[in-house]
Amino acid sequence: MTVKEFQAILAKHPGTTMHWMLPDRSFVPAHYHITEVGRVQKDFIDCGGTVRSATSCLLQIWVANDTDHRLETTKLAAIMQIAHAVLGSDELPMEVEYEDAAVSQYPIGGAEVTPAGLLFTLGAKHTACLAPEKCGVDGGGCC
Repeated sequence: MTVKEFQAILAKHPGTTMHWMLPDRSFVPAHYHITEVGRVQKDFIDCGGTVRSATSCLLQIWVANDTDHRLETTKLAAIMQIAHAVLGSDELPMEVEYEDAAVSQYPIGGAEVTPAGLLFTLGAKHTACLAPEKCGVDGGGCC
C-alpha cells in the first residue's frame, strides 16, 4: 500500500477507529499511539556488489499504559498531511514499526471495514539473497 492509497482510505472513513492485525493474526492493543511518521531510506550493497536503495514511509506504533487512548482516522489523516513535507512523495510504500518481543517492521498489506472499525492487515518482511546468480545460490543459502 502506498502513502496515497493509505491517505485515501483514511479520508474515505473519517472518524473511524483503526485496528492493526499482525502477520500472526494477533492485534496491536487498541490504545496504541502513532509516535512517528517518517521517510526511511536504506542505501546498501547486496552480496553481489550491486548498489541498491529502498525508501518507505514508516509509521511507528507505540503502546503506553493509557488504556483509554484511541486514535481515529481523522486525526491520523491530519498527522499524515503534516508529514507530507518530510515524506516528499505519496508513492512510497507504507510500513509499520511495532515492538512486541522485538522491534519489527511490517508492510501494510490491506485495509477493510469491519464492525469494529477499519482493520489494517500487516504483512511479513523476509530476508533474501538479491544476487543469487552471483552467489551461486539456487534457492538455498547465500554467500
